[in-house]
Amino acid sequence: MKLPEGVEWGLHCAAHIAQYDDAGPVTRRQLAEQFGLPEAYLAKHLQAMVRAGLLTATPGPRGGFRLARPVDQITALDIIEAIDGGASPFVCQEIRQRGLGAADPVDCQRPCAVNAIMAGAHQAWRAQLKKVSLDQIVRSIPPAIRARTAARAGLATDRP
Repeated sequence: MKLPEGVEWGLHCAAHIAQYDDAGPVTRRQLAEQFGLPEAYLAKHLQAMVRAGLLTATPGPRGGFRLARPVDQITALDIIEAIDGGASPFVCQEIRQRGLGAADPVDCQRPCAVNAIMAGAHQAWRAQLKKVSLDQIVRSIPPAIRARTAARAGLATDRP
């Protein structure tokens, strides 16, 4: 499975916003500079997270992005789905009913083994990502990186 780069961007940006949420909104420009990303393209992903109810956006010179929910109530799956949607990456084309070896449609009333395996893998993947909160992601960032980022931005973090 290959996810678009925007998923990585969204996860990192959400974790960055979560670390400094008490300091006020984080601008799109700050996020783009922090991670070396194109600001215009990043805006699309941030707006997707706003539409999904994960971030709030405040316009104006003192505006920016903040979390819309508590950090422990946003999951990795929420962020991924906001940016990439929730559809399964596998789409069964029912090729068992094609070609020289085509199965009789009456024998294809249930999903094939391949479809069932892929659906199970997708559900396991989703279940795992749903268990991971944004708070857990933030807490997994090494303290030295958090301190360096906070110092560079002139911010303090209250997260251990």
